[in-house]
Amino acid sequence: MKNSGSIPLYLLITGVLSVFPVFQANAKINVIASFSIIGDLAKNIGQDRIALRTLVGPNGDAHVYEPSPSDAIAMAKADVILINGLQLEGFISRLIEASESSAPVIETTKGANIIRDPAGGHYHFYDGKAVFHAAPFDPHAWQSVANAKIAVNNIANAFCSVDQAGCEIFQKNALTYNAKLLQLEKKIIKAVDEIPPNKRTVVVGHNAFTYFEQAYGIRFLSPQGISTESEASAADVAGILKQIKDNKASAVFSENISNPRLVEQIASEAGLEVAGILYSDALSDATGPAATYLDMMAHNATTIAAAAAKRPDPLP
Repeated sequence: MKNSGSIPLYLLITGVLSVFPVFQANAKINVIASFSIIGDLAKNIGQDRIALRTLVGPNGDAHVYEPSPSDAIAMAKADVILINGLQLEGFISRLIEASESSAPVIETTKGANIIRDPAGGHYHFYDGKAVFHAAPFDPHAWQSVANAKIAVNNIANAFCSVDQAGCEIFQKNALTYNAKLLQLEKKIIKAVDEIPPNKRTVVVGHNAFTYFEQAYGIRFLSPQGISTESEASAADVAGILKQIKDNKASAVFSENISNPRLVEQIASEAGLEVAGILYSDALSDATGPAATYLDMMAHNATTIAAAAAKRPDPLP
C-alpha cells in the first residue's frame, strides 16, 4: 500500500480485507542483494516480478562497505535478502539488526563447492590502505561458474518461497540463465586452452581468484601477508618479485575494486606492464566491460589470454 497516503482513511479501513490479498498477488517482491554480482543474478531470475535494491554497487567492495540510513529503510521493507555469506559482507548483520527486518536471509553460496582459506583471511586495498578480511573460507565463490549455477538455483528457490504464483516463471528464468552459464564456461575454457601452459601464471592485487584458478587452470600470484599500512613492506614486494621470476609470470593486472598503486609498483620492478583490469568482487558500471556477471567472467578470461599472447615466450 505504498500509495495509501492519497486514499481516504475510511476506504482503507473498510476495504483492507478485500484489497490486501489482491495487492499481494500483484505486488513485486522487494529484494535486497548485498552486492552487484548477486544483484545481477537476481535481476535475471526475478525480472519484472521483483523490485531490486543492490546495496554495494558497481566497482564497490562489499568487504569494507558502510551502509547508509536509506539502506536500513529499504532493508526494513524487504521480502527477501540475498547475500553471499562466508563472511564476505561484514556489515550485513548490523544492517539487518538496525532495520529490524524479518525477511529471510538467503546465502547464495549454500551447497556450493567452497574452498578453505589456508591463511584465514586476505587483504583488500581501500582508499590507499590494506584492510585485512578474516575468514576461514574463501568467499569469492562466484569466480567459478559452477558455483554461480548453484547461486542461481538458490535465488530461484528463495523467490518461489515468497511468490508461489511466480515460481514457474522463476524456474524457467533459472533454466534459461543456466544455459547461458554453460555457454560462458565453454568460452572461458576455450580462452584458457589457447594460452600456452608456460604462460598461465599471472599477478593480481589480492587473492580473489582461487576458484577461477582451480576451475580453469590459471595460476594467480598475489601479495599475501602484507601489512595494514598503505604500502607493502620491502620484504613483501621482494617476495612477490621472486615468485614472479621463479614462476615466469606472464602478466600483472590491477582490479576494479583496488588501489592500483601496489600492482603498478610490482609490475615496474618486475619489468612488466600492468596488462589491464580484472573484475574480482564487483561488476563494472553500465559503460564498462563487465556490467553483468556473464560479461565479467568472459572479460577476465579473454583479458588474461590477450595479455599472455602478447608476452614473449619465457626463457627455459
